[in-house]
Amino acid sequence: MEPLSPNTEVRLTVSQCFRTLTTSTNIKDITDALQTLLFQRAEFRRAHYTRTLQLLINNIQADWLHSLTADQRTGLWDSLFLHGPPEQALLVLMEGIGQPSTNLDHLVSITEKFLQSGRLADLLWLYCQAAPSDSPQLRETLLGRIVALPDLTANRLHPNNRPLFLPQQYYPLLATEMLSALERTCQALRGGTDCSLTFVAQTLGKACVQGHSVMAPRLSVCTHSDMVWQRVCWKLLENVPQRWMEAVLTGLSVASLFRPDALGRIIGNLVLRNKKAQFVITHKLLLLQYKYETKVLRTILGYLAADRERRPLLVQVLRCVCQAWANPSAVKHTPLEQQLYVSKALLLSVNLLNNSELQELRSELLQCMLGGMQSHLDSGVVRIRHMGMVVGECLSSRMDINGTKLKFEYENDEETQELLSLMTSVAVTPSTVSSQNKSGPQPLKTDPDSDLDSDDELTPYDMSGDQEFSQTSPPRYLRDCLETLISSEDATRVELSLRVAESLVRKNVFAAREISVQLTKVLLHMEDKYSINCFLSYRQATMVALAVTDSIPVTQYLTTEFYSLNYSLRQRLDILEVLALAAQELSKPITERSDPSIGAAASSDLTPHAGDNPAHWRQVVEKRIQSKTKRLSKGATQPPAKATPNRYAPVAGHFFFPLLRNYDKPQVTFDLLGSDHLVLGRLLHTLGLFMHLAVNAPIAAQMGRSLLDFVWALRYHVDQMVRRGVLFAVCSVFLGMPSKNLLVDLSDQLFETRSWLSDVAEGDPDADCRSLAVQSLVLLDKSLKKQLQDSQALSVES
Repeated sequence: MEPLSPNTEVRLTVSQCFRTLTTSTNIKDITDALQTLLFQRAEFRRAHYTRTLQLLINNIQADWLHSLTADQRTGLWDSLFLHGPPEQALLVLMEGIGQPSTNLDHLVSITEKFLQSGRLADLLWLYCQAAPSDSPQLRETLLGRIVALPDLTANRLHPNNRPLFLPQQYYPLLATEMLSALERTCQALRGGTDCSLTFVAQTLGKACVQGHSVMAPRLSVCTHSDMVWQRVCWKLLENVPQRWMEAVLTGLSVASLFRPDALGRIIGNLVLRNKKAQFVITHKLLLLQYKYETKVLRTILGYLAADRERRPLLVQVLRCVCQAWANPSAVKHTPLEQQLYVSKALLLSVNLLNNSELQELRSELLQCMLGGMQSHLDSGVVRIRHMGMVVGECLSSRMDINGTKLKFEYENDEETQELLSLMTSVAVTPSTVSSQNKSGPQPLKTDPDSDLDSDDELTPYDMSGDQEFSQTSPPRYLRDCLETLISSEDATRVELSLRVAESLVRKNVFAAREISVQLTKVLLHMEDKYSINCFLSYRQATMVALAVTDSIPVTQYLTTEFYSLNYSLRQRLDILEVLALAAQELSKPITERSDPSIGAAASSDLTPHAGDNPAHWRQVVEKRIQSKTKRLSKGATQPPAKATPNRYAPVAGHFFFPLLRNYDKPQVTFDLLGSDHLVLGRLLHTLGLFMHLAVNAPIAAQMGRSLLDFVWALRYHVDQMVRRGVLFAVCSVFLGMPSKNLLVDLSDQLFETRSWLSDVAEGDPDADCRSLAVQSLVLLDKSLKKQLQDSQALSVES
């Protein structure tokens, strides 16, 4: 009889063991069968291992399993899963966890041991040693099980999932196992053995595309001084599939611990050999995506500038960024955050140029600076104008054209400071600051008489309330004040008259009404010839007082002058501000004050010093007693507020309707629907404010219809400030108009308005516009719902 072949012998042995495990109830026979399977040869691992594990899982509820001791279960059952081919074991375990089973905890525990014992690293290293013989479909399935293990276990085990299977713990573990496989690869390469990184690269790409990029800091450490590690990383990234290349490079670029040299060590010159990598690094992360911090821009641009072969890409990036920054359409239609991101990229790129590259690009940079500044300064958004000013200053300083440098006046806020700091060659780090502080004590200049004349222990006297006395007294009558403002050349008298003008207007109502229009005209045309402190505040406060005191004539004059010739944009904006402030004051109830004639602008100059009032200390003590006293009482502790008439409602039409006239008639110095976007945006906000303040007024419905007709033609305006004004006005209409009038008078427009608001809420590039559109939709739905409820209630009552 011929001897059996090894493969046949293994097959027969496995079949005998399967019969024993399936039919036997003898514990000794079962343990012998498990031991026999555990010590089988390579043919068993290749052809019968998966079937064996599936048989064990199918018999996980058998009585003999519960008869095994804990040591027997660990040494025989668990070992079969932990000491065989790791790829087969993982697939069978994940399949078993996905099936309904009463002994699920045992499978979950074995899976935990599988992960904790380094079997993932063994699996990855198995695929690094040689080209696998399995099918691409099986490899894709295995890849999906490895990367999606937290999702698969969460779907099956929730809410009893194990901590190791949570993404916060699993993906760092996966990164550690991948690094272990790469370390074995480095050792094999040093020994002269070839390896394949295809499967590890696929695992990295699939994990990154799901948002789990945790290898970047560790790769930075491993490649710091080891050239073999650098070569392995370069080959790893070359093997990443194209569809996942963007996710991998993005994760590497935004790593918090990265510097340009670290990124260069890991990806090498990948951008020169891979077109997808070049597009992601030089275009997508710089021009299309803008959610990253400034350090990401520093990393990417520094990486391009760090190598001689990559510097041409830096010049190419600078040209693209210049075109994007100077594009007038981009300034109007892209979000402000994206414009800020592009501005940072432009300044960082220019700062990285050497002298020869700067000379080569001088004409292009000059063209970018002039065109881009014009586009930014024409914008109605203050932040965009400041952005153009800062970038223009930095570019002119860097190019040093004939020694001339641009200089603008703008608010030095956090944003402008960050832009200016990008042009410094060396950023000051916290360690640099601390080293400067610890550089040693500075020598002190001492005075031999300092000990005798020291005033350190003397408490300074509070002089904050002191006033500067003048020989000239302020005018006591309003006509004298007007006469001084018209004809006087004495700076002191003009300043004193301007300081007390508001209080005189509010104190002498009848006198103010006689000269209200004349005084308003003088103030509107008045210039700050004497550099008076708080000139604009005093001037505006007096005009507001006049509009409140004598509303109809003053508003008629201001609204008429708004569309007149020979006014600057600043004066037209002043008119809108005065009307808005006056309307707000008229809409508020009159509060009883000790001296209502004293206004906000003059109060600081006319209030006596606290120490001059002999009863001041009594008031302080009384206030402290009142604040410390507790009063217990039933019911309301304060009387209800008195009902007062709304002073704005009767004159709302005088504020509102005249501003809707002549808006479409361009003039020589004023084109509201043309280039004067700033004034148009402010006009829309002012009209919206008038509408909001007119809530419950009889004229509110008519105002709402007119305002909605006016803004409807401007809803697709290119300037975001105008679109914000349109949406603010629409919000005000929905707030101010009664719900009944909204449904009856605007029924034909509501469907189209709702559709337009939905489009804006989803697709407008400006975040404020999207927010206002959402608010408008909420207000519209609330108003319509209220009207329908009221209608149903009336029908039920009838």
